[in-house]
Amino acid sequence: MAIFAKIGMNGKVIDVQTLANEVLHDSNGVEREDIGVDFLTKLTGWAIWKQSSYNTHDGIHYEPDSLTPSSDQSKAFRKNTACVGGTYDEDRDAFIAPKIHASWVLNETTCVWEAPIPYPSDGKPYQWNETDQTWDLLNIDS
Repeated sequence: MAIFAKIGMNGKVIDVQTLANEVLHDSNGVEREDIGVDFLTKLTGWAIWKQSSYNTHDGIHYEPDSLTPSSDQSKAFRKNTACVGGTYDEDRDAFIAPKIHASWVLNETTCVWEAPIPYPSDGKPYQWNETDQTWDLLNIDS
């Protein structure tokens, strides 16, 4: 399946639609984004659509339904999967999820929001505390 984001004012993603990959094929069987855009424009009357990838996160393309990076990273495009409420940044040609904490900053390479201090690497579960600007250990009962 191909995923397309409907782009509104200021690059806001206002809808996400999926299309069968076959819809995007030209007469030579080559998948083309512009064919999907034309299809959705005729279907919806909205002309601004950008293709996204379910399997691209943090600028890396992964094997479907896996955390294994693909051997062919040319499949990685637009940094992240589009989501409603996120934005499409035309200058970066990237989808960026909504910012969830005021203190977080955008990683320019991955186009992912990151806390001002790294997530602890001890394998324990943490939750960001915006007030104290800390990672708080979660108490999870066994």
